[in-house]
Amino acid sequence: MLDVLIMHIRQKVDLTDTQAAALQSFFTLRKLRRKQYLLQEGEVCRTLAFVNSGLLKSYVLDDKGTERINLFAFEGWWISDFSSFLNAEKAVLNIDAVQDSELLLITLEDYERLTLEIPVMDRYFRLLYQNSLVTKDYRLIMHNNFTAEEKYLNLLQNQPEMAKKLSHGLIASYLGLSPETVSRIRKKIALR
Repeated sequence: MLDVLIMHIRQKVDLTDTQAAALQSFFTLRKLRRKQYLLQEGEVCRTLAFVNSGLLKSYVLDDKGTERINLFAFEGWWISDFSSFLNAEKAVLNIDAVQDSELLLITLEDYERLTLEIPVMDRYFRLLYQNSLVTKDYRLIMHNNFTAEEKYLNLLQNQPEMAKKLSHGLIASYLGLSPETVSRIRKKIALR
């Protein structure tokens, strides 16, 4: 059940076999069907989720009801409304499954206990948060300063798995573009 998670942790920090075995007691398994919610806006986010398999997205709905995708979480990624999770406040994000998915969930209480009982996990999460902050900063810069074509080309270069696995409608929402704009850019690139 924890093989993907343990492999992911070991890519970042040294985790002993004893520590790896102890992880089992901190997580619960949950399966989501395609389009099933993990979290809806207005609920309090009670868990941090590791994607064991499948694909999830987090997003907000604008005033027209259009999804504005914040994040895709592929196998081996974490997802949550972190502000809601850490502060027990109402979530602003919706999170649902793009594909049938299997998740490992951890509550805030178990998260705190995990980082105290297995100190290397505190370092692991710190590394994840640092990487997340760098990524979010770059996305903000990209959103504010790149042209539509530059955004799409950047995605192809830096996140090719997204371009392969996602519809152009989902990619458009993630990049803050219309599906028509993404189609036009794809055609332009194909003609080069």
